[in-house]
Amino acid sequence: MILTDFLVIGGGIIGISIARELIKIYPKSKVTLIEKEKACGMHGSGRNSGVLHAGFYYSPDSLKAKFTRDGNKLLTEYCEAKSIAINKCGKLVVAKDSSELESLDELFRRAKLNGIDIEELSDTDAKQIEPRVKTFQRALYSPTTSTVDPYEVMQSLRSDAENEGVEIHSDVCFISRKSNSVVTSKGHYQSGYIVNAAGLYADKIALEFGFSEKYRILPFKGLYLYSDEPASSIKTNIYPVPNLNNPFLGVHFTVTVDGKHKIGPTAIPAFWREHYNGFDNFKLSETIEIIKREAGLIASSNFDFKRLAFEEITKYSRAHMVKLASSLVDNIRKDNFTKWGKPGIRAQLLDIKEQKLEMDFVIEGDDRSMHVLNAVSPAFTCSIPFSQHICNEIKSLLN
Repeated sequence: MILTDFLVIGGGIIGISIARELIKIYPKSKVTLIEKEKACGMHGSGRNSGVLHAGFYYSPDSLKAKFTRDGNKLLTEYCEAKSIAINKCGKLVVAKDSSELESLDELFRRAKLNGIDIEELSDTDAKQIEPRVKTFQRALYSPTTSTVDPYEVMQSLRSDAENEGVEIHSDVCFISRKSNSVVTSKGHYQSGYIVNAAGLYADKIALEFGFSEKYRILPFKGLYLYSDEPASSIKTNIYPVPNLNNPFLGVHFTVTVDGKHKIGPTAIPAFWREHYNGFDNFKLSETIEIIKREAGLIASSNFDFKRLAFEEITKYSRAHMVKLASSLVDNIRKDNFTKWGKPGIRAQLLDIKEQKLEMDFVIEGDDRSMHVLNAVSPAFTCSIPFSQHICNEIKSLLN
């Protein structure tokens, strides 16, 4: 039996950030983090785009709006202090035709309400930033959007956590709850307080504690196509105007920390939670459950899941991905996009009663445990202030 004051389940960027914040608030306490893989950040945190978002997509009353704005600043400062490479390349949001100008205006309005630095540009101004960009009449420019290597950030955060006194136990998988302890693949852990930040399995663990009754994780696979063009062939991130009614931003150009660029991501419905490649990590029970959920969404949902699923599946085609990207940038050739990147799985929370995808962060807990149910994009950007928020909630419950 391993005894600890706080047990954090999950070694992604949210779990590590929570552990660091807990030991800061409770410096005399023992904080232990368990991670089922041999290293931290093997799933969402290490497989994301690496973009530090600015925060102008989100409605002003959302947690995302505040945490993205603050998280961008805090994580940028962290990377600079740690000499972690950061590409401050900014981002253009472009319109394909007149029908998208109203949504472009809404993004500008949200940016101003959220206190985000944003610039309105003419199409001529946009080409001064990126000569190859294609936009209808106008565009928006976000100067504070940047990119980092998420793996490098994760390694630094883990090192900091251990130096600050957090005990990180890798290769330890949560199995079940047993009274005041949890059963793992490496024995029992007894803890005064448990924080569940298990990403793709957060809902399953939460159910063991009586939470997540109306929520389930629905996984979506994200893929990027990498360009063979030289570094700095495209100078800034370029995004289309998104559909603000769903949480996916559409195929876009991301400039990596080393100046190369990639297109994507997809949001293809996955058939099990860690459906990365082929039949790796295949679990029949998960597949049956997820297919039932997806069939239910096709029959009834507050968005057109059937259309979304079809549109996303077609993005397995390299030619189709390049065609979509070519609506944003001139002189895009399929021959320059030959390499698929490492797949990622988005742990998207589904409200199974309302049949809708949750657009904002969702946490549930009490004075014994806290469960991070929806740490959806841009959770990487939001990780520091979001973790502070969670730990303040825990502190108020424990006082």
